Amino acid sequence: MRSKRFEKLAERPVNKETFILPWHEAGLINVSSPKDPQPSIKIVDGIVTEIDGVPRDEFDLVDHFIARRAINIVTAERAMDMPSVEIARMLADINISRDKILELVSGCTPAKLVDIALNMNVLEMMMGLSKMRARRTPANQAHVTNRKESPALLAADSAEAALRGFDEIETTIAVSRYAPLNALAILVGSQTSRGGVLTQCAVEETTNLRLGFKGLTSYSETLSVYGTENTFYDGDDTPWSKMFLTAVYASRGVKTRHTSGTGSEALMGHSEGKSMLYLEARCLLVTRGCGSQGTQNGSISCIALPEALPGGVRTVLAENLIAAMLGLEVASGNDALASHSEIRKSAKLMLQFIPGTDFITSGYGAIPRYDNMFGGGNFDVTELDDWYVLQRDMQIDGGIVPVREDEVLRVRELGARAIQAVFKSLEFEPISEAEVRAAITAFSSQDMPDRNRISDIESAMRLLGGSLTVIDVIKALENSGYHDIAANVFEMQRQRAIGDYLQPSAIFDKDFRVKSALTDPNDYCGPGTGYRVEGERWLALQNLSQAWDPRTYLEKIVTQDESPWFEELGPAQPGNRPEVVIALSPTFGAQIRQSLGGLNLREVLISVLNSIQEEGIPSRIVRVFHTSDVAFIGHCGAQLSGSGVAIGIQTKGTTVIHHRDLAPLENLELFPQAPNLNLDNYSQIGRNAARYALEKQTSPVAVKIDNTVRLRLIVQTALLQRFEAKHIEPDRQPVELRMI
Repeated sequence: MRSKRFEKLAERPVNKETFILPWHEAGLINVSSPKDPQPSIKIVDGIVTEIDGVPRDEFDLVDHFIARRAINIVTAERAMDMPSVEIARMLADINISRDKILELVSGCTPAKLVDIALNMNVLEMMMGLSKMRARRTPANQAHVTNRKESPALLAADSAEAALRGFDEIETTIAVSRYAPLNALAILVGSQTSRGGVLTQCAVEETTNLRLGFKGLTSYSETLSVYGTENTFYDGDDTPWSKMFLTAVYASRGVKTRHTSGTGSEALMGHSEGKSMLYLEARCLLVTRGCGSQGTQNGSISCIALPEALPGGVRTVLAENLIAAMLGLEVASGNDALASHSEIRKSAKLMLQFIPGTDFITSGYGAIPRYDNMFGGGNFDVTELDDWYVLQRDMQIDGGIVPVREDEVLRVRELGARAIQAVFKSLEFEPISEAEVRAAITAFSSQDMPDRNRISDIESAMRLLGGSLTVIDVIKALENSGYHDIAANVFEMQRQRAIGDYLQPSAIFDKDFRVKSALTDPNDYCGPGTGYRVEGERWLALQNLSQAWDPRTYLEKIVTQDESPWFEELGPAQPGNRPEVVIALSPTFGAQIRQSLGGLNLREVLISVLNSIQEEGIPSRIVRVFHTSDVAFIGHCGAQLSGSGVAIGIQTKGTTVIHHRDLAPLENLELFPQAPNLNLDNYSQIGRNAARYALEKQTSPVAVKIDNTVRLRLIVQTALLQRFEAKHIEPDRQPVELRMI
């Protein structure tokens, strides 16, 4: 017997989500892990000798960096001695200025920052965020991407996004080698309807720097920071290298934000049992210590992980508030798809929408969710009217403005024709008249003609690696009659030389005047106590019937079958002939024999091997022990391959085709959504790798994109990655395998 009401409730979108019980050992806890330290600091002769109970001789690299670069020792002892609840009340008190709080909080340790935030309920945090936001005027950032990486569509969509009032536009790529063309397209498009819109292309850091040096981008938020030492190592960086990169960008007039957010350490298997909010507080102090203007935080692409646990949305708001308390510009998430439920999605947004942040979303999808290459997007072009009505209903500036259809069509055509002229002048693969006409009225890339992708990649590599710079783009626009766009692009370069928009929280108004924390400081100031959910009531509210214990997942999938799939042949040696190396992660086919998408990993491997053999080139299998990151697994295999080409495969099924001449975080092709891969896809991956090894022209493998897969499987992904990370053997060299 079943209740029909419960049957109907089970069909609600919110019950498609994943809900789990906390498990602090795996970092699957938002706040107050038993392993979180208590606030403390000791300073001897001007040197920090203890942070949050950890003495200096036990500091990890994050502790060292925070101690040296991120704590104001002048205010530290006063701030740390003050009860956290008093500072929390100051945040919500309209009679205490932002500047006074900034000075005080500059001496706080990570645990103290968390303790302050946890004394506040959601309403009080929103009041604090409203006061602590760096810039008086809220703004918004747009995502502009498309699956076909059509330059005409990118330029048209960027022109429309700028017209709608977005002050920053960010793009990314499906195939990394397209980055220069995508950066070029949104630069030209963004300056079409008004000047001063900042742009970036989110790619691997080396490429990102080169784009900035060539004048094709004006800001970057790709500098990821982490809260534990091992996560930094897996991320191929340290706080000091991030600080150096920040300085490099600034030296070329490129604005920088770092990226962090609750959940990344747990997702990568290196949480050390600490809570997500405590680790994020460490990230934010690292960000400030690096001299970054601000942070892109709010859990970002990990959002489904904190939301699977009690208090997730409150935790995300707390991390936004802590960032603002540290004086950082805050691009407050709301970008990655956060929920199946429209109610839940909108409720989360209100925590940043109502108080306002420097950038209310760190990427509103100014394109359809189908075309959003950042993981689907929490809000997209079909929801713009809803956003406008919310602004109108609440008398709130959400960073974008209503526009007329005829205005949109005009600027879309202008942007598409301007990029067409630039491509013609630079002798790139031409943009046809049919592409321009389609881009003017297109809803998505499905409305666009296909392009010669191989030729486009050749053009992109010429732009990135040759002598072409933004000066050539300006000349092309000017000589083609697009004088206003040329002038705007030129002014962006002049502003980079002036450097005023390297001030904290800087954007441009329509006249290229900088609005920042210095020229447009937040002057808001607003009470105190009230009802708080705690104790037994809180326990009852968080104990959902559909929440499952994450400990049971690995018990179900770890193989109990003792018969091995592989024989180890000894240390893997570099090859001396054309071949493809298939590099496997530590547990692939050993402890775990099924991918995240439910495929038998033996069948996956056979599909890859057979397709390589059909192309007439040999292959070898190696197992990599020192890392669980698919990029580094593939890169390691490429160093061993006689042809320099390798396929890296994680236990989850995530796959990459790599080449030894590329940086670890670059690649020939990446297949990050393992649940969407089938055996035919793996056969195509093997075939493409063989063709790369034979130096044949190769079109990238087309795979299904499912933007809800993260919502459904992010917890399982984190658990698998944690399991894989536990089996890393840092000092063990790769071994060659033979299938039995």
